[in-house]
Amino acid sequence: MKVLFHYDAGPALKKQLESLKSQGLDIVCCPEGPEQPFMDELKDAEVIWHVLHPLTRDIIEQAPKLKLIQKIGVGTNTIDLDAAKEKGIIVCNMPGTNSQATAEMTLLLMMAALRRLLIMDNTCRSGQWRITKETEEQLFEIKGKTIGLVGFGGIPKILAPILEAMGANIVYTATKEKSDVKYHYLSLDELLKQSDIVSLHAALTNATDKMINQRALSLMKDGAILVNAGRGALIDESAVYEALVSGKLGAAGFDVFTQEPVNEDNPLLALDNVVLSPHLGWLTRETLDRSVEVAAKNSVSIWDDTPLVFRVA
Repeated sequence: MKVLFHYDAGPALKKQLESLKSQGLDIVCCPEGPEQPFMDELKDAEVIWHVLHPLTRDIIEQAPKLKLIQKIGVGTNTIDLDAAKEKGIIVCNMPGTNSQATAEMTLLLMMAALRRLLIMDNTCRSGQWRITKETEEQLFEIKGKTIGLVGFGGIPKILAPILEAMGANIVYTATKEKSDVKYHYLSLDELLKQSDIVSLHAALTNATDKMINQRALSLMKDGAILVNAGRGALIDESAVYEALVSGKLGAAGFDVFTQEPVNEDNPLLALDNVVLSPHLGWLTRETLDRSVEVAAKNSVSIWDDTPLVFRVA
């Protein structure tokens, strides 16, 4: 069975994938994007292991043998599910495989924003030793802060107790209050008003698209910190930029952007109160190990007609 892995694997991962030939899986890796050799390899692919580059209707229609789209991760917003359904193509994801990595990245972004790590790093690299007095007065701790988690799935379940152990007060909002969560549930508006740090973990839907907009920002505390390791479109980047420049937001940490790869002229890139990462919060060697295990299991299941795990369509 030919599996097209839409990811530019490194040498260690390639060696791991090579070992799966014993299970009948011929895995071909192509860098993300619509360029060659992806389109040529697509023609006889029976399975696609999909990471982030959108699988549009046009791409799906050029894969006549395709039986399974296996999302490496959770969010399926980058897959044209209607087109897949029309073609009889199964879609699976893998909730939980990257939760630990993304929770750790979220904590990293919070800490880096609170301590103005970018400014400190640039100061040292420039040959200086002292930051400005203004920056010194903008260094904060997690202890004592109210941290609002927007959404409470697998990632916040890992992150919340860590933050609590560090002395933070945790509140959350979700589509509804969760009976198995001990933290205080608030409406989104109330969470925005009370939180010193707002961290986004909601799925991207029509209801959450640009949920952090000018109105939402106006509700937040002056100097609050915004962290987004979920989906770029959860925020209105123009409104967030203005809030960061004006001081309404004190700092921010982003692993995701509205357009990816991020445009080099995106004004957020020029701000020293923003810490940035190129949508790699999910990526650790451990995540890849867990992901390959699930993806291989489902790919083999297509061949031997056994039940798939985490089927979404």
